Amino acid sequence: MVRAGLLAGLLQVGFAAHAADDPAAAAITKVYASFEKALKDSPKDVKARAASIGGPLSETFDFPAMIRVAVGPKWKAFTPEQQGALTEAFGRYFTATYATRLAQAAGGKLNVKPQSEARGANRVVQTEVANKDGDTSQVDFLLSPENRVQDVYLNGNVSEVASLRGSFAEPLKSGGADGLLTFMRDRTTGMLAVKPTP
Repeated sequence: MVRAGLLAGLLQVGFAAHAADDPAAAAITKVYASFEKALKDSPKDVKARAASIGGPLSETFDFPAMIRVAVGPKWKAFTPEQQGALTEAFGRYFTATYATRLAQAAGGKLNVKPQSEARGANRVVQTEVANKDGDTSQVDFLLSPENRVQDVYLNGNVSEVASLRGSFAEPLKSGGADGLLTFMRDRTTGMLAVKPTP
């Protein structure tokens, strides 16, 4: 998985005023605004943060495409029922993962580049994330023509979907679709069960 640094520092978010002029940039701005709100409302509760950001993530991220690519060629061998269950579980798993990462986001800043760049038929939205100590990371979002996120890249080259494929390899090898489903559900349950810190 792309480490927690991917989302480090989302409080005091600094969005470019005219990001909304670019639909792709506006989509990312909306997602990060939801992260900021979740941190403000539930700074210590992973489950509450997941509930808060779940809607914006599902609206903006193309979970069906992301899980399909993360699974790889084996996806075609799964039944429609298995594919549906995996897609639903992936959305919950991804949301819980981001809600968990937000725990390290206090005190930083995020800037969204107001104009996206073409990458074939898709668009790339570049952002710069600074943690509370001022250390910065580049985080790029790859969006489809429909402005749905297909992948996230840390420092321009670390693919979230590729990292997910690595994480899913062993559960898929040992248990197929059912093994991956159990893996994601167990991990999600574990993340959401973490008790809020005092």
